[in-house]
Amino acid sequence: MAPHFLEGEIPNEKPDKAAVHIIPVPLENTTSYGSGTATGPAAIIEASKQLELWDGSRMPALSGIHTAEPVDCSKEIAKTLDRIEDAVAYALECEALPLVLGGEHTVTLGALRAMKQKYGRFGVVQFDAHADLRNTYQGSPFSHACVMRRAMDDLRIPVFQVGVRALCAEEADYRKSQSVPCLDARKLHLKGIPTQVLPPDFPERIYITFDVDGLDPSVIRATGTPVPGGLSWHDVLTLLERITAGRQVVGADVVELAPTPGDHASDFAAAQLAYCLLGMSLPRD
Repeated sequence: MAPHFLEGEIPNEKPDKAAVHIIPVPLENTTSYGSGTATGPAAIIEASKQLELWDGSRMPALSGIHTAEPVDCSKEIAKTLDRIEDAVAYALECEALPLVLGGEHTVTLGALRAMKQKYGRFGVVQFDAHADLRNTYQGSPFSHACVMRRAMDDLRIPVFQVGVRALCAEEADYRKSQSVPCLDARKLHLKGIPTQVLPPDFPERIYITFDVDGLDPSVIRATGTPVPGGLSWHDVLTLLERITAGRQVVGADVVELAPTPGDHASDFAAAQLAYCLLGMSLPRD
């Protein structure tokens, strides 16, 4: 048996009894700078053994967490995306909240395909240093740099971006032409966090995708393309609290951790982020 999330604190709940399915996806197919995302899910699960079950307001782990076997990423990307979609669809069939652990950001596309089949209309809230809106990158439309473009163009899912501070001219033009709503890192620095983060007409159901490079490198340095000027830990918690209030979170992911030997702080921060995200995503009592 593979290690499970919060091992030593809680049992690995049966799939049909759990409120949450943790789905590890060790994908490293199109990383373009630093490498190591294939080991990200295992590092998060290992670090989760050190987490406190009390998240500051409640104990979401007691709702029951099932950690699935890692998705097989050994085949071509199309087959891997199908397998991710199947794993997320199974979590939804079990009436559980899927929390995907990546792996590079491309894993989100497989999850969104399952969400689209289940829910039809919903929105994606993307925490990221990068816009990920290129149509292709290094010859592939399935690069990690294209995942939000695939979500918008292929699946017709609205996207709200938080923390972006690195994008190319193509992405800036696409953002403008599609009126992509955003709250970039520079604006957050200058004006602070608004009381209402999401636009009033944004879908009530949301999927949260969190690339760990959205955080400042002082919080998580172990990622493929760290960018200075990122979000602080407490700003992220405030943003998540305001984003999730009054909305239904139908799924989430934490992606792009690229563990570095000796950097336990990054692994632990990613595990803490996953657990906090889980707590804010489950229905409030």
